[in-house]
Amino acid sequence: MTTKATAEPKKARKSATEEVQKLRIRVRAYEHKILDTSVKQIIDTALRFDAKVVGPIPLPTEIKKYTVNRSTFVYKDAREQFEMRMHKRVIDILNPGAKVIEALTNLSLPSGVSIDVKMM
Repeated sequence: MTTKATAEPKKARKSATEEVQKLRIRVRAYEHKILDTSVKQIIDTALRFDAKVVGPIPLPTEIKKYTVNRSTFVYKDAREQFEMRMHKRVIDILNPGAKVIEALTNLSLPSGVSIDVKMM
C-alpha cells in the first residue's frame, strides 16, 4: 500500500508541470542600449495584460573577431582587428493569454533587434 501512495503524488506533480505553458522570447541586437529598451517594452506590454514574466535573463555576449592585413600585398606584421558583439536576452512569459500574444505580435521594435519566439 505504501508504493501506491508514493506513486500518486508523482503523477499529480507531472500534471501540474504540464499545464504551465511558456512563451520564450529570445532578443538579439548589436547595441545593448537598443536591446534593453526593446526588452523593457516587451515586459511592459506583457505586464499590462497581467502576465507573469520571468526575466530578462542576460545570455553570454557572442563576439566575432576578424583580423585583416592593413596593406594589400606586403607588410604582413601590420594588421587590424575588428569585432562584432551580439548581445542576447531571454524573456519567459508564463501562461500567456490570447491578448498577450496579440499585443506582442503588434509591437513595433526598433531596427537592429531580432526576436525569436517559441511556445514551450
